[in-house]
Amino acid sequence: MSGLESLYQEIILDHSKRRLGEGLVEASHPHADNHQYNPTCGDEINLRVELDDAREKIEKISWEGDGCSISMAAASVLSETAPGMDLKEFQELVDQFREMLHSRGKIEPNEEVFGDAAAFAGVSKFVARVKCAMLSWVAAEQAAKEATVSE
Repeated sequence: MSGLESLYQEIILDHSKRRLGEGLVEASHPHADNHQYNPTCGDEINLRVELDDAREKIEKISWEGDGCSISMAAASVLSETAPGMDLKEFQELVDQFREMLHSRGKIEPNEEVFGDAAAFAGVSKFVARVKCAMLSWVAAEQAAKEATVSE
């Protein structure tokens, strides 16, 4: 294992233990919840995206879930990375994250763009684990879209 792979593994393990954003927070701004379930492995997440009052930026992401280290770490990284992003920037990041995870290791992530999410590059080599890493990101993508139109 290379030094970079070892560092990425350490980042994933750290986030799976710290679980930033865990615990659904009562929203005081426009928000939406989304539930995702991976029937292959049993990972499950309920995720809330809270937007600013103008419905242009992500204020906060909170979640409750149960699953493997990869899915819980991905939710933690997302909760740390997305707040403050405008919705277009967030969607671009989700699209790039999805592309990286489906590349089977062919796409090297730009750490300046991805931050700790770059640690999931190695997951792309294990097709069965891609859904684990994407679970919270798909939930956030859907919740962000719903929050822009919900009352």
